[in-house]
Amino acid sequence: MREIVLDTETTGLSPRDGDRLVEIGCLELVNHMPTGETYHQYINPKKAMPAEAEAVHGLSDKFLADKPEFAEVADAFLEFIGDAALVIHNASFDMGFINAELGRLKRDPVPNNRAIDTVTMARKKYPGSPASLDALCRRFEIDNSARTLHGALLDAELLAEVYLELIGGRQPGLILGADASDNTSTEAIERVARVPRPHQPTAEELAAHAEFIARLNDPMWEK
Repeated sequence: MREIVLDTETTGLSPRDGDRLVEIGCLELVNHMPTGETYHQYINPKKAMPAEAEAVHGLSDKFLADKPEFAEVADAFLEFIGDAALVIHNASFDMGFINAELGRLKRDPVPNNRAIDTVTMARKKYPGSPASLDALCRRFEIDNSARTLHGALLDAELLAEVYLELIGGRQPGLILGADASDNTSTEAIERVARVPRPHQPTAEELAAHAEFIARLNDPMWEK
């Protein structure tokens, strides 16, 4: 089962207002385990970066000036995600921006029903509790100390760990990619047979037991 954990950074909050993608980060899971395959791309939005957006992710106009436009990377992005389910924190936000970019290119949108929204999952599992990525990292004791700014690939990596906890913990990772066919860690142990220990009481033990019983006052088994 292939899934893609996905995160984006943008110039603002609404593609309807002309805001654009500036970064996409993706991480591949197979059977809920990271494979090490990632997709990461900075994107030139062809518009000025608002100061409030730059304060969130740190991506400036100067940094993005020589990066490709979305039209140049759309095929590589779509090839990477393929037809996999998309694990996204607040899926409507990221899906809205991705499909707005695809719409500008007259490309088919990515169906919204492919998205697994971890915000929705967290609110169902922990109603009334904070459901931000930082809050969930604290809940599951996931180290997010490197997250001084938002970054699409770093956030996707953190979200992958959060997602595994939300679906029931990290039990799928017990073998952590080890080759299950490798049996070298299991060695046959030669055991030496032991002579059975005798359980028949000795004459001395029987005499001691009889003496003890004789001291009992009105034992039940004699009624």
